[in-house]
Amino acid sequence: MSEHAPLILDVAGTSLTDVDRRRLAHPLVGGMILFARNWEDREQLTELCAEVKSVRADLLICVDHEGGRVQRFRSGGFTHLPPMRALGEMWMKDALAATNAATAAGYVLAAELRACGVDFSFTPVLDLDWGGSGVIGDRAFHRDARVVSMLAKSLMHGLLRAGMANCGKHFPGHGFVKADSHVDIPVDKRSLKALLADDAAPYPWLNTSLTSVMPAHVIYPKVDSRPAGFSSRWLNDILRGRLGFTGAIFSDDLSMAGARRIDGREVSYTEGAVAALNAGCDMVLLCNQSLGEGEVIDELLEGLAQGRSSGQWRASKASEHRRLDLLPEVPALHWDALMTHPQYIHALGLLP
Repeated sequence: MSEHAPLILDVAGTSLTDVDRRRLAHPLVGGMILFARNWEDREQLTELCAEVKSVRADLLICVDHEGGRVQRFRSGGFTHLPPMRALGEMWMKDALAATNAATAAGYVLAAELRACGVDFSFTPVLDLDWGGSGVIGDRAFHRDARVVSMLAKSLMHGLLRAGMANCGKHFPGHGFVKADSHVDIPVDKRSLKALLADDAAPYPWLNTSLTSVMPAHVIYPKVDSRPAGFSSRWLNDILRGRLGFTGAIFSDDLSMAGARRIDGREVSYTEGAVAALNAGCDMVLLCNQSLGEGEVIDELLEGLAQGRSSGQWRASKASEHRRLDLLPEVPALHWDALMTHPQYIHALGLLP
């Protein structure tokens, strides 16, 4: 076992190159995130995942696969999952039917991914639907944190039934700000009291169910001058200390605009990764940097290795255990078996 493999990276194509294999074998790499460009068909995706596991069986194969407009695989038999807002709308008509549908959605989502060799999806979104955020929008279940928590817990139950862990995002809440942290640095000027009472409320309510959390690249200046994902106050003092969260913490993508500026200055990918790890992240994501030669990935791997040697960040066995805890523990159903499985067929009929 690696002492601490914090980096989640991507690959450019639909199969692994020798360069991809070298990077994935690096002891600081803990997983890979898939995108739509890595998809040709189910057979190819299954082969790609098997290739990744042949490099290192402990690598966590991840994807952003929520439903609605954030669903990387949409053809080849993958179910078109509803946006989470559809479950919130269903709640307003029949709350208990909505929680059952959310469990069905989680099960279908996870079972289909796992049938192809994918370990983990960054879901559910716990942001509240304030109505003004274009980047969150219908990805959120509801405006009411209580409804969000109940539907998210139900969805996570479905994921768990298919053997998949979960990731609540984007702590403490990305739904209130209008700016998109992919291209901007959003600022939410509300007080800590207001945030904990509303947007962050799902996190303590779900602290026995959440297996991982992804913080927002949002600055909450009344709490800390740094974005939440680079703030020890947010991650250690509040999320872990005050709200009782014990699982893994992923940084959001280090290549997003919201991650490239810390303490008022532009930072390198290595500086961003070190800041996130020192703030309390167990793993850091670097996405879409494999296109072309992927020099940025190699620079970050070298920078992280040098930073560890010089004491800029310390490897954490606890972080490594939290990463390994996200790997599925039960075998997955193969696709053909899944298609005729009574639980799967029943779940499909419950989707809104």
